Formats: sequence, C-alpha cells, structure tokens
Amino acid sequence: MRKRTLAREYALQVLYQLDITSDAPKNALENFWSNRKDEEIDAVLKEFSSELVRGVAQNLEEIDKKIVKYAANWQLKRMAVVDRNIMRLGCFELLYREDIPPKVSINEAVELAKKFSGIESGKFVNAILDKVKLEKNK
Repeated sequence: MRKRTLAREYALQVLYQLDITSDAPKNALENFWSNRKDEEIDAVLKEFSSELVRGVAQNLEEIDKKIVKYAANWQLKRMAVVDRNIMRLGCFELLYREDIPPKVSINEAVELAKKFSGIESGKFVNAILDKVKLEKNK
C-alpha cells in the first residue's frame, strides 16, 4: 500500500474518533499514535496524516458547508459517520492542499469509501467531491 494511502486511512480513523468523541484534535492524534507506538510508522507518513487531521479540524465549518451545499436532501448529521469524514478529508484536500491533484484526492476518497463504508458510498462521495472540485475551478 502506498504511504499516502495509508496515511489517509490513519487520518480517517482519527477523524472518525473526533466525530464520535468530540475530543480535541491534538489529544486524539496523541492517543492514536501512542496506541501504535509498537508499529514502525514512517515519520513522513505520520506527519502527513496528522496534517490532514489538523487541517480538517481547523476548517471544519467551511468544509461542512460545502458538503451540505451539494448533498441534496441530506443532513450532515444523518450521513454515515464514515462517509461524512471521508468527504471532509477529500474536501480539505481539494480546497486547501494545492500540492495534491484534485483527481488524486477524489480517487483516494472513493477508494476509502469502497473499503470502509457501504456499497453505494463510493458513488455518493464521488458525486459530492466532484461538485466541490467543479465549484473551485470556476
């Protein structure tokens, strides 16, 4: 598995934890990494994952507005927690990470949805993120 793909999986796990517990991002990250201290996790991978989590947390309000804008007939709180956080991660990359091509961000989010969520989640995530990308490119 590619390092950045794995880093996104770690970020998704922390974002899920934040969503469920309402813990502070710093505490959630510290707990997450301390529970994996026996694993040999590359420092670059760990830093990228942590950057994603902090970025989503710092821009959560704006990111959630974008998701709600394009998720017709869906309330954010009624979405599956995993789907919501995959879209948050993808939106953060699309809106705030110029170093990541939009196509990569969307593809990675769709793959996370296929791996960690329901059968139709990949399509749902793709549709929302594609609309965010199109709006940004206007």
